[in-house]
Amino acid sequence: MDASRNQIKIEKKTSLSLQKRIKNIKNLTEFLQKKLTEETSKLLNFCLGGSICLRASDIHFEPEKKEVCLRLRIDGIMQNILRFDKKTYNRLISRIKVVSKLKLNIRDKAQDGRFTIIFENRPIEVRVSTLPSEYGESIVLRLLDPNSLVEIKDLGIRKKMLEVFNKQITQPNGMIIVTGPTGSGKTTTLYAILKKLNSPKIQIITIEDPIEYHLPGISQTQVNPKKGYTFASGLKAIVRQDPDVILVGEIRDLETAKIAVQASLTGHLVLTTLHTNNAAGTIARFQALGEKPANIAPALNMAIAQRLARRVCKKCAQYSPLSAAEVEMFKKELKGLPEKNSFPSFNKIKIARPKGCPECNFSGYKGRVGIFEFFLNDQEMQEFIMTGPPISALEKKAVEKGMIKMRIDGFLKVLEGITTIEEINRITKH
Repeated sequence: MDASRNQIKIEKKTSLSLQKRIKNIKNLTEFLQKKLTEETSKLLNFCLGGSICLRASDIHFEPEKKEVCLRLRIDGIMQNILRFDKKTYNRLISRIKVVSKLKLNIRDKAQDGRFTIIFENRPIEVRVSTLPSEYGESIVLRLLDPNSLVEIKDLGIRKKMLEVFNKQITQPNGMIIVTGPTGSGKTTTLYAILKKLNSPKIQIITIEDPIEYHLPGISQTQVNPKKGYTFASGLKAIVRQDPDVILVGEIRDLETAKIAVQASLTGHLVLTTLHTNNAAGTIARFQALGEKPANIAPALNMAIAQRLARRVCKKCAQYSPLSAAEVEMFKKELKGLPEKNSFPSFNKIKIARPKGCPECNFSGYKGRVGIFEFFLNDQEMQEFIMTGPPISALEKKAVEKGMIKMRIDGFLKVLEGITTIEEINRITKH
């Protein structure tokens, strides 16, 4: 490992061995318990490699009064792995700080760093966050595995919505905004769009915080506030580089919002994200930042709201007919949906019931799928936005014009056997 390059290389022999051994949480727990006395660098490599094998997005080290708890976030759900002694943890902290270029002697302040893992000849970026807590520093490692990036067709967008989606992302100008809370898959959706659009005929430039995945053929830049390179200043510079497509990692302030809006009106396709609960909330969020509806209305092409639902495990899922109560629930949830006429009778539909097996860590779920709602901004909607309506009125108008709400999209995926009623209830308001 070359510490100067913030890089950990897991040997091919080790990575192959881990992939063969680590199939579920139980495997990883038993394996790590046996390796706690290994030298620090090897132990960290085993933690990292084992987490990658289980497709974890985050590794959490959480110090408690007497021990430290290691947990992984897999498919959006936290999973306990094992508890171990603080002496071992202190060794791991030092190793993580060294490779992340964090200060070893600072324990009472939060620090952020990053490093790269080379696993199976692919680079996996790791974002490191330390935080002082009651019983010592807690550490979270975010794993950004390029294998988690997918094509547009694999996002989970239903056929009719996909046709609209593909049409909108090929527009020459305007804004496409992806909304949702942290961990809802916004970055995955944006990168899927970039992969689709990427060609020698198109100039694509991004400004991100940080660059999460590196895409060949695209100019990617990272904000650096300490040197004055912010989203706003970077976006100003990018516009002067004659791009066709601009990706802005997130719009956080009025200055960035104004520049992004202006860029979308002057011949650029702008892709970005906002933190809102639904697609219609995009307009209100812009207004909260200080932008005027008269500027937002002509700039916006489409707003997408999304969440991630766990897929049922294909190995162990069981399928059974809907109960009487479930039939009534579906009739209520899908009321007014034009497509319901094309469904088979609810009494003939069988939906997935999670069971659990070693393949899915006995959870009944493996992998995730997006559920979406698309807010399309045509001429009629633009005129409506100019009147400054509340979110509820905008949403009602969008539904009248054909928008399928996220919760409904989720239940349609339940009927298709992709996910479950429990998952949709867990991630959407009802």
